[in-house]
Amino acid sequence: MGESRRGPLKSAVPSNVVSPVRRCSRTACGRPAVATLTYVYADSTAVLGPLATYAEPHCYDLCAEHSERLTAPRGWEVVRLSDGSAPTRPSGDDLEALANAVREAARPQERAAGSGKSGGRGGDPMEVGRRGHLRVLRSPDN
Repeated sequence: MGESRRGPLKSAVPSNVVSPVRRCSRTACGRPAVATLTYVYADSTAVLGPLATYAEPHCYDLCAEHSERLTAPRGWEVVRLSDGSAPTRPSGDDLEALANAVREAARPQERAAGSGKSGGRGGDPMEVGRRGHLRVLRSPDN
């Protein structure tokens, strides 16, 4: 009868000490961290970037409010690295580039339809060969 029928030992007091969410490093701020601040003392630079994968001892996690209001000491530069995963609003240049890409993608289909009528190569005079969606182009100097 030395064997216990009870399951594994359970703590009488639940532990709330470790939180799965990293919190802002600022005193008395309990908001979730969204950015990591690192100081580069040799360059007099404060680097604010996306939340680091791991909490480092010489880095500071900041919430959205504190990361927006961050200022550096006089003579220091603040470098803000953008988060690639954050959604950004497209600019006019982005929309124009997208429209140009769509127009360019439509052109090979138009050439393919026109090449059947002429019986020749019908493609761009710079085009030397084609392999699937890839084209081999002649140098403009030749």
